[in-house]
Parts: sequence; C-alpha cells; structure tokens
Amino acid sequence: MLKILVIEDESAIRRVLVKILSEENDSYAVSEAEDGLRGLEMIKKEDFDLVLCDIKMPKMDGVEVLEAARGLKPEIPFIMISGHGDLDTAVNTMRLGAFDYISKPPDLNRLLTTVRNALDRKELVVENKILKKKVSKNYEMVGDSKEISNIKDIIEKVAPTDARVLITGANGTGKELVAHWIHEKSERNKAPFIEVNCAAIPSELIESELFGHVKGAFTSAVKDRAGKFEAANRGTIFLDEIGDMSLSAQAKVLRALQENKISRVGTDKDIKVDVRVVAATNKILSTEIAEGRFREDLYHRLAVILIKVPSLNDRRDDIPLLIDHFSKKIATEQGTAPKVFAPKAVTLLKGYDWTGNIRELRNVVERLIILSGEKVTEEDVKLFASK
Repeated sequence: MLKILVIEDESAIRRVLVKILSEENDSYAVSEAEDGLRGLEMIKKEDFDLVLCDIKMPKMDGVEVLEAARGLKPEIPFIMISGHGDLDTAVNTMRLGAFDYISKPPDLNRLLTTVRNALDRKELVVENKILKKKVSKNYEMVGDSKEISNIKDIIEKVAPTDARVLITGANGTGKELVAHWIHEKSERNKAPFIEVNCAAIPSELIESELFGHVKGAFTSAVKDRAGKFEAANRGTIFLDEIGDMSLSAQAKVLRALQENKISRVGTDKDIKVDVRVVAATNKILSTEIAEGRFREDLYHRLAVILIKVPSLNDRRDDIPLLIDHFSKKIATEQGTAPKVFAPKAVTLLKGYDWTGNIRELRNVVERLIILSGEKVTEEDVKLFASK
C-alpha cells in the first residue's frame, strides 16, 4: 500500500481530498491531519510515500512543515495546497523542495496526475538509493588496520573539499576503491564519476578520449564527440595509471587544471569544465620526472593530497576481514551460503606472500570456495592455494 498524508485545516477540503484519493486507487492508504503540528508528528512516526499539505494553517503553516520534514525525511515528496492568495508562496515552496502545488478548489485531473507523478518520482528516488548502496558496497573499503584507518581518516577530511588527490600504490592494492570513496563522500556525489585507464588507451587516442574531438580532426572522426572531461562536468574524473599518459596529453591536462578549460582535438575553441581530478599510479613519479617521462609541474598540480595505499603484505591483520568479506560477496553473486574458513586455513593464508595484493586474495578465496567442501580447511589451502 502507498501511504499518503493529507494535512489540511479546512475539514470540507480535507474530506474531498481523502475521498478522491481513496476512490482513485485501492492501493492508496490515505491518512489525514487537521493542522501542521499534527501532520509533522505523524510524519515523524510513520513512513509516508506522499504528503499533500496546505500552506495557511494554524499552529504550524505548510512552509514550516515542509522545511521540518525535509530535515527529517527528505525523500518524501510534498504537494502544496494553495489558496488564491498563496500562489507566490506555493511557487517558493518548490525552491524549498516541494514537488508541485495545486490550487483550491482542486481540479480533479490535475490533482490525480500530480499525485501519480510525485509517487513515480518517489519510487525512482528509492530505486536510485538502493542502486547507490549496491555501488557503494561494490567499492567498500574493508579493514581496520592502522594503515587503512589512516587512509579512511584522510578521506573523511579531504572528500568534502575540491582538493586534487594523487593515489599511489602497487597493482591490486585498491587505489580505485580510494577514488570511489573520495567521490561518494564529496559534495559532487550526485554528479558523474568518470574513470579513465590511461594505460589501456593508445597514446594517439588518449587526447581524443580525454578532451573529445570535432568532426574531421582525424580520419575516423566522422562526427563531433565529447571527451571524458566534459562527461565528468560537476563531478569527478579518475585518471588511473596517469604515469602512462603521453607528454602531449599531460600538457593538456595541466591546462585543464590551471584554467578549468579544455579544447577538443581539431579546434581551439575553449570549453569550460568544473571537474575534480583524482589520479592514481603504480609508478614512482619522481623517477619518471627525473627521466623526462612525466611533467614535474603536473605532478605538483595533482599531488595536493597524497595517499599511499599499502600492499596486502603490509596490512596482514586485515586478511581475515577480507576473506570474510569476499566469501559473503562471492556467495551473494553465486546465490549460495557463505563458506566458513577454518581458523588454521585463515592463519595459513595470512602467512602467504601476496604479490598480487587484494586482487590475488580475492581470486584465491573464490577458488577455495569453488573447489573445497562445506568448510575451507587448512588442507584445502595447501592443495588449492599453494604458493
């Protein structure tokens, strides 16, 4: 049942609204409140899918109810009910977060259309939240070792800012997870998070990939195309393996950081962009700079905040937590119950040399789950995860 609350001090209008909504759809459970204060009390106690709220009421007016409810349960859509003299106020309530408003006396078709649209929007908001939770879970940073706790503390401090971040560490350590956490905990988290693997794109295509191109810029440029920087506008662009980027592309990235402008390949026309840059590399950039393969001025632009992700060998205390995390995740993916790892099996895995870091551990856990019996034993580890 979809729960709708009608807050209206005029009993005749309140009864009409309740009657119309109840008769329109038998899946609507309609409650009513005679003033704003009572309505807010009900919102605090119950989870409503929609609120219809009058503007002028005793004890607490509709604007006050809307503002208070937005602080408590921002996902609830509000449709404001306005008298003839309240139209300006009704329009202003939409700036405060109201979905829409209807005038008194309510037009039946407009009322029902607005209600359906508001409920559809609520459903989309809920679906997006569920999806976002799933995405967040995919990029969950597992561990409570000192090294990981320090990284989490840095992320909490830097994420709300627009400071650029350079993440370093060996392959498979989880640099991408750090980048996702920075974005999701930032004010930009409703805008795109665009990933670019600089090592996977041929050097002759990297500039087009990052900055886009115009038709005719090169042989295969049959139409204008926006690049990753434009796609990430108002959000975050994650330049993974930036140490593999060509020097010419580095120069353009530097300009984008300095001027917040880019130009597509084949034109000098400037395009303004508002992008937060998070970069990562498994290379030692000081060596790359010394050997002329990386621009020192770009390094200093990127490395406002430096985060070094430790190898798995440097955070062995997190291995039991990671094994449990991967076991549950893999079981969910396969639709089975998580397998228990015997203490001796975990101890043995803690002692291995994890040259492939977390990525390697995840693969080993999956292999053990597939090949072992009901419980993963020390013997299973020796047999199937031999190093």
